[in-house]
Amino acid sequence: MRLKFYFLFTFFTLLFLFYPGDSYYFHIFAYNRSVFEKKEAANEIKVNPIPYLKNPTFYPLISAEGVYIADLPSFTPIFERNKDMRFLPASTTKILTALVVVDLFKPEQIIKVKNIGVDGQVMGLLEGEKITVENLLYGLLIQSGNDAAYAFSNEVGTEKFMTLIKKKANSLSMKNSNFRNPAGLDEAGQYSTPFDMALAARELLKNPYLSKIVSIKEITISDVDFKYFHKLTNVNKLLGEIAGLGGLKTGYTEAAGENLVSFYKKNNHQFIIVILKSLDRFIDTRNVVGWIEENVEYINPKF
Repeated sequence: MRLKFYFLFTFFTLLFLFYPGDSYYFHIFAYNRSVFEKKEAANEIKVNPIPYLKNPTFYPLISAEGVYIADLPSFTPIFERNKDMRFLPASTTKILTALVVVDLFKPEQIIKVKNIGVDGQVMGLLEGEKITVENLLYGLLIQSGNDAAYAFSNEVGTEKFMTLIKKKANSLSMKNSNFRNPAGLDEAGQYSTPFDMALAARELLKNPYLSKIVSIKEITISDVDFKYFHKLTNVNKLLGEIAGLGGLKTGYTEAAGENLVSFYKKNNHQFIIVILKSLDRFIDTRNVVGWIEENVEYINPKF
């Protein structure tokens, strides 16, 4: 009799616990199980695939004096040359300018152009022209317009704007960089490094709005009254020529040499390529892309 009692007690206890209905005990069990599963999920560590070189002695053929190539998600370097050496950044400075602009303004805000007498590459702004922040950003990042850079800094006040650029660089841990003007014109005390420019590029690519702009090959924009039109062509000749290349920022002065910061995608993998003081930035970048295709593979760590 007692054996029968224990059998029935055990049977009905298990029935209440595991019966998929509205049992109070079932819900307690289900709740505890879900909590356990959540804890298990919370303890899972997501690790990005790690790049490695199939042939560690095979290097890309590059004329640039400063180079930094990194896997973007993990920010793992796969090739570097003088990564902490200071170079003249030229118009790659405009990456920082754009980052400050999106902190300060909304795209639809209107800026009245003033005091834009500036040398070098321009988008063709006219004194007194009223233009949206968005269209100025197109001119800054596509045409690499020095006049666009100064239109932004003049609106805020150049000294204040440069203070904000320095603060932005510091916030990104760009420890070996200093900027004296928003366009990247050569000036004493204006410098950056391949590693620091990779940090700036990574920050820009986190912003979908800016990353879309730098990938545009050509566009025509106007002032708010549709009186003045500006045809903008991306200085980066590799856009549309290399599959997977999403642009980013060029830079050139005679003293700086040829600079190019690029965003490149291979299958599901993403890379930042920084080329500073090159004899030919486009050939160098082509060679880097070919080298990535041939020599970079990934492993997926498991814990």
